[in-house]
Amino acid sequence: MSFLPSPTWWRRHVNMRTLYLLLLGQLVSFFLALMSFTSSLIANLGVDAPITQTMFTYLLLALVYGGILLHRREKLRVSWYWYLLLGFVDVQGNYLVNEAYQFSSITSVTLLDCFTIAWVLLLTWIFLGARYSLWQLFGAVLCVVGLGVVLLSDAGVAGGGGSQPLLGDVLVIGGTIFFALSNVGEEFCVKKRDRMEVVCMIGVFGFLVSVCQISILELKSLESVEWSTDIIFAFVGYGLAGFMLYTLGPFVLQMSGATLFNLSILTSDMWAVVVRIFFYHQEVDWLYYLSFAIVVIGLIIYSVMEKESAPITSLEDGNPSYQILEDESAICRNESLVS
Repeated sequence: MSFLPSPTWWRRHVNMRTLYLLLLGQLVSFFLALMSFTSSLIANLGVDAPITQTMFTYLLLALVYGGILLHRREKLRVSWYWYLLLGFVDVQGNYLVNEAYQFSSITSVTLLDCFTIAWVLLLTWIFLGARYSLWQLFGAVLCVVGLGVVLLSDAGVAGGGGSQPLLGDVLVIGGTIFFALSNVGEEFCVKKRDRMEVVCMIGVFGFLVSVCQISILELKSLESVEWSTDIIFAFVGYGLAGFMLYTLGPFVLQMSGATLFNLSILTSDMWAVVVRIFFYHQEVDWLYYLSFAIVVIGLIIYSVMEKESAPITSLEDGNPSYQILEDESAICRNESLVS
């Protein structure tokens, strides 16, 4: 009995569209890794301005997609205060994760950033009525165990990178909570079926929240920065990478679903290890590789066991219900065929 896929299976599942999605997923992963790299570079250049970094990303999103929405002259499909809340939690998530680079290594930050999936499972189960199989929960638990290995390493068992790795780890985990809230909120808004509006409004309100927080938290830090070409290029690189991530992310989720998306962005963690080895010339302990392997196995189990879910109730009935964003791909493909 052979456990290998048959030639018929390969012909049915592997085609140009699949290869295109894999390539697109790797582009998203590349931009995520580029954001991690430039954020780490900014921290190593002595600049502590995590909110300012993301402000330029939000500004780009607001200008580009805001112009498109103004040209459409359509009313918002979701009330502005929901977008304000969405922008606020998204800014906090970026702030905490970017601040973590001041204290921890790029490897720890990128691996612990996967903690978002655990919070999404919890939040959607409690507040939005999502239901998951035991295999999905088992995969999520494996991810948490793998990330716990990173904490073990940074606690001093193997010596993680950074000045205060445990503080950095705590900041990342806090950031993942806000990212989970942002993702669940985006799920709610995307059900209005206009991802361009969602991305634009995240940019608009994310920019406004960032300006307010910068005036309170980062003015003194910005005044002390000795601006150089390297710092400016790092900020520009982060802003452009963030813009591309926010642009391509929902598109990949629409076309591919959970499996390809999660497995694609997971490669950014391995690129972080490569950056740490070749750019920063730091040694990576074997526990990081063990953690990566455990997280990969957990995410594969979770993704493979994910089932197609239909919305329990409609938003038009006034009851917010949860439908996994990746599963929206089938609806979106049908809409594109109709249009």
